[in-house]
Amino acid sequence: MTCRELNIARQPYYRWLARPVGEAELVAAYHANVLVDAHRDDPEFGYRFLADEASAADQPMVERTAWRICSGMGWWSAFSKKKRRGEGGKVGPPVRDDLVRRDFTRDGPNRLWLADIAEHRTGEGKLYLCAIKDVWSHRIVGY
Repeated sequence: MTCRELNIARQPYYRWLARPVGEAELVAAYHANVLVDAHRDDPEFGYRFLADEASAADQPMVERTAWRICSGMGWWSAFSKKKRRGEGGKVGPPVRDDLVRRDFTRDGPNRLWLADIAEHRTGEGKLYLCAIKDVWSHRIVGY
């Protein structure tokens, strides 16, 4: 009745019922469990150290397996020099903040302009795009 309701064949269900957890899945679960325990003890270390800790706990594994599990969990070494997206340093003070004072309203044209510059890599080199916007009219006045 369950197979009919879930719209699955009977043969794979009975095969799973005879052996619900495969050997590879069981080994992967043991590896993940050891890595979780090692990460809980030393959260600042990366996958290489965690793989060594797993080997010391009688669950040896290839570093690539440890990397796959740690990467899936989002665990990275605190000592790596690799910058990850969104984890940059603090932003410096805004340029000319004394002039604008975060008040982006003006009562006439050509009183306050905002600018933004972007860099795009192309096959021929870099392309820089700068847009200048008038705050009063909300229009691009130059590029």
